[in-house]
Amino acid sequence: MTDLDAPALEIDQLLAEYPTAIAASVQECRRVVRNAAPELIERVRPGWRLIGYDVRIGRRSVYLAWIWPQFEHVHLGWQVGTLLRDPRGLLGGAHEHLKKVRYLTFEPGKRVDPRAAGAFTREAVDIAMMSRGERELLAHSRQTTHRG
Repeated sequence: MTDLDAPALEIDQLLAEYPTAIAASVQECRRVVRNAAPELIERVRPGWRLIGYDVRIGRRSVYLAWIWPQFEHVHLGWQVGTLLRDPRGLLGGAHEHLKKVRYLTFEPGKRVDPRAAGAFTREAVDIAMMSRGERELLAHSRQTTHRG
């Protein structure tokens, strides 16, 4: 059994409370995340009512992504979202003045773009693996790029 298989019962219990179309979108997001970064550890965060993803770095792990089902839609988001490259402006959260996170939102029946969501996930893993100094340098370079 892998880390990704372990929470299947908990995930089923979480998704049982949502409409079928929402649960299907969650499962589609899970497939995209698994394909993009099979090394991630997936588990239900019951207090937040979402599925969270961690990457192991040495003896610790870093929380970096989530799938958050809601009754009207599903969010697939990344903790380091402001550092992700988003030239097409797909990520939500900036208009809400969220300090770090960004996300994609999927309405019931809307297909998940595996290329875009997978690329954001893979890049989030790469950023999470960086040292604090490397992330700060990346943040500074992204701010400079957006200004000029």
